[in-house]
Amino acid sequence: MAKGMREIKRQVKSTQNMKQITKAMEMVAASNLRRAQEAAQAARPYSEKIKEVITSIAAGTKGIKNPILQARDIKKTGYLVITTDRGLAGGFNANLLRKLIQTIRSKHKSQDEYTIFVVGRKGRDFLKKRGFPVMGEVTGLADTPKFADIKVLASQAVQNYVDGKYDELYLVYNKFHNAISQEPVLNRLLPLEMSEGKAVANYEYEPSPEEVLDVLLPKYAETLVFSALLESKAGEFGARMTAMGNATRNATEMIARYTLMYNRARQASITQEISEIVAGANAQG
Repeated sequence: MAKGMREIKRQVKSTQNMKQITKAMEMVAASNLRRAQEAAQAARPYSEKIKEVITSIAAGTKGIKNPILQARDIKKTGYLVITTDRGLAGGFNANLLRKLIQTIRSKHKSQDEYTIFVVGRKGRDFLKKRGFPVMGEVTGLADTPKFADIKVLASQAVQNYVDGKYDELYLVYNKFHNAISQEPVLNRLLPLEMSEGKAVANYEYEPSPEEVLDVLLPKYAETLVFSALLESKAGEFGARMTAMGNATRNATEMIARYTLMYNRARQASITQEISEIVAGANAQG
C-alpha cells in the first residue's frame, strides 16, 4: 500500500510540473499571437496600395500580355505550402497537410503533374518522408518573420510560373479567424485575378506602363505570399495557445483525480493499521 501511495505522489508531482510548463507555453503563445496579429495588420496597407496601383495601371492600359495575368492550359501545378517549425499546436499542421494530400490525389495522376514549395520544418519533413517532390523550402523562421526571410522562395515560386515551369500556383495555408479557429485553405495565387477597376490616379510611367507592371506584378504576388505567412503565424500561435490551454485543464483534472486516489489509499492504509492494532489488543486480552 505504501508503495502505491508513493507512486501516486510521484504522478501528482509529475503532472504538476507538466501543468506549469503548459501554462507557461499558453501565456507565451498568447503574447506571440498578439504580436502576429499586429504584424499582419501592419503589412496590409502596403499590399492594398500596390494592388491599387496595379489595378489603376491595368485599367488605363490596353492589351496587357504579362504572363502573371494570363491564364493558360493547365499541364502542371505548383503548391506553396505554409506550415510550422514546431509542434504542440493541436491539428494545425495535420489538417492542412491532409487537405493538400486530398487535393493532390484527386487532381493529379502522377508526380510529373505538380511540384511543391514548403515553408516550415513540419511540412518539409512530412512531405519528404513520403516522397513528394519538394522543389524549394524555408525552415527556421522567427516568431515574427520578415519579408526577407521568404523572399527567395517566394521569388523562385513566382519566377518559375513566369518561366512556364507550371501553369498555376496555389497557396496552401491556415487562414486565421480567431484564437480557436484556423481554416486550412487552398487559394490560387497565379495567374493573378485583378478585379475590374478604373484609373484612380494619374501616374507618369518611365519607361512604360507594361514595364512598370513587369516589376510590380511579381512583387505583388510575393507580398501575397508574405501576407499568407503572417496569417499562418497568427493561426499557429492561436492553435498553440488553445492546445496548451486544453493541456493545462487536463492536467488540473488529472491532479484532482490522483489526489482523490491518494486520499482514498491513505484512508484505507489508516483503517488497516487501526484494524491491526485492535486485533492485536484483542489477542493479548
